[in-house]
Amino acid sequence: MRQLEAALTALAIDLGTTVVGSADYSAGFALVAQERLRTPTTDDDIETAPVQAALAERIARFAEAGLLDTDDPRLAADHFSALTLLLAYERQPVPATADPDRIRQIMIDGVHAFIRAYARHQCHRPA
Repeated sequence: MRQLEAALTALAIDLGTTVVGSADYSAGFALVAQERLRTPTTDDDIETAPVQAALAERIARFAEAGLLDTDDPRLAADHFSALTLLLAYERQPVPATADPDRIRQIMIDGVHAFIRAYARHQCHRPA
């Protein structure tokens, strides 16, 4: 389980420092948010869908290997993103002043929470 947590932490830190500290990503995110407010749709017009699908696929593989416990890898991928990237972006919304050490800690804490929620050896809430 330590190897899984280490791998997910490395991924989260890489994504977090790249995305949250990026002025281009921040500007693109703001533009997409404005467009969604202007023309609400149920379609996901943002190109995050392929990234989330890839993450869900990886989580499904971990579940098949008995490392994670989930019947819904896409939901687990959404939880992973919320606990890491979205939280870091919320806490460090201005790329020019984003603190890499703070982003790194948010990623570590988020992965730890994700592992606690989804690790196969954990007791889970009743269905």
